[in-house]
Amino acid sequence: MELELLLAVLMFLTAIGALLAGFPVALTLGGVALVFALIGIGLGAFPEPLLLSLPSRIQGGSIMQNETLVAVPLFIIMGVVLERSRVAEDLLHIASRLLSRVRGGLGYAVVLVGALLAASTGIVGATVITMTLIALPTMLKQKYDPRLASGTIAASGTLGQIIPPSIVLILLADAVSNAASQAASRMGSNTGFVVSVGDLFAGALLPGLILVGLYLAYIAFNAIFRPTACPAGIIEETDPLTPREVIFGLGAPLFLIIAVLGSILFGIATPTEAASIGAAGAVLLAGLRLSNERDVWKLRLIIAGLISIFVIILLRNTLDLRMGVETISMVNGIGIVFTIIAAIVFLIGVVAGGLALHQSDQFKPAMTSAVEITSMVFLILIGASLFSLVFRGFGGDDLVHELLAATPGGKWGALIIAMLVMFVLGFFLDFIEIVFVVVPLVTPPLIVAGFDPVWLAILMALNLQTSFLTPPFGFALFYLRGSAPPDLKTLDVWKGALPFIGLQILMIALVALIPALATWLPGFTR
Repeated sequence: MELELLLAVLMFLTAIGALLAGFPVALTLGGVALVFALIGIGLGAFPEPLLLSLPSRIQGGSIMQNETLVAVPLFIIMGVVLERSRVAEDLLHIASRLLSRVRGGLGYAVVLVGALLAASTGIVGATVITMTLIALPTMLKQKYDPRLASGTIAASGTLGQIIPPSIVLILLADAVSNAASQAASRMGSNTGFVVSVGDLFAGALLPGLILVGLYLAYIAFNAIFRPTACPAGIIEETDPLTPREVIFGLGAPLFLIIAVLGSILFGIATPTEAASIGAAGAVLLAGLRLSNERDVWKLRLIIAGLISIFVIILLRNTLDLRMGVETISMVNGIGIVFTIIAAIVFLIGVVAGGLALHQSDQFKPAMTSAVEITSMVFLILIGASLFSLVFRGFGGDDLVHELLAATPGGKWGALIIAMLVMFVLGFFLDFIEIVFVVVPLVTPPLIVAGFDPVWLAILMALNLQTSFLTPPFGFALFYLRGSAPPDLKTLDVWKGALPFIGLQILMIALVALIPALATWLPGFTR
């Protein structure tokens, strides 16, 4: 037994060392696990049939037939299309021009747009880079404190980790759901725990909105007590904002976010179905943004497609649209006809939006980028599945359970240790590696100890968000520094992040002390 545990520890340390050395994540996880599995088989410390079960695990419900994971490429398409079509830039420009004359207005705009981009893209790097390139030069030009400006942008960019719909939450939901099943098996429970993507979306919504409020409150504090740090200003512009720009540039993305998130929270659509609406809606918004005003019919088709989303959701939520029942009332029959027409209009609008993307030479780059990101995620998932399989074959999960159970302070001490480990690893590893490698190891013992899986997942998401913002290794700070003007000092970037890290820690403490912040809404929407 000592040999198996020794191999499990060596395998984990070897994988972490290889990742820190910069080797590809998916190949590292899979390669290290395969090498140690072969060593274990040679030493008689690893059961060979367990390794042969890997293909069935990949083809089975855990990966390739997992309907939850279908939402991942769809949300990636949604985020990439919105980024490529410069809808994100329009959001920031419009919000900045609306709030520019208010003291601290640019800071408010960055936080609010960061929240909107988080809900529409969920890609931290893209959000931070976009806002750095667009907002930071303007903020510095209007004499904002460089520390406040950089800290606001970095913190707002990390909101994509916690505000739904988020790719982090989707992957975390899958990992925590599997961990909850293992915990139920260990506890001898027949019912187990059900942790869905909708539960995590609902659980993260209140903490995410409160965090946005804390960011805005901090900027307001600076505007009152440090007015020179965030002065009011006037953005130079040739023409004032028109109602059309506000409606289509700000209102349309907001409508899409509400439609996607609302359909999940209110049970109108599954996360995968909502993700498909989001991806198609992003194509519509991109077409609206990229279409030439002379293409009147194309614009009308795209606008009609956007309106059809609202019509379909409204009819779906108010009428019985089932066609397989014995009797269909006249009202429901009319509703079915209108829903079919709206779906056709929606499809035509998406085709028109895709044509606009193609004509602007953005369709192929957007789809290529989405395929690359999706392939990376699923390749890492396969590698992590092999790693997890071999680690459990060596009895590593029992070792982790025993270590956490023996931690001073009981279950709270175990939780603190697990969070600290994830926080430190967040300096060096991306969220995908942590979710696929670390979460499956530490979560089952914590659930067995009595912690709610949804509450635990939200704490983990907030913890990783804080880690990505903490100097000197925070990913968000690297993204910002790499895109910022050369005269912005790295030390100013680090100092600017510190107050927002304090707000993050405050939010973690609030969720820890008041679990209802993460558990009330999921229970209400079930």
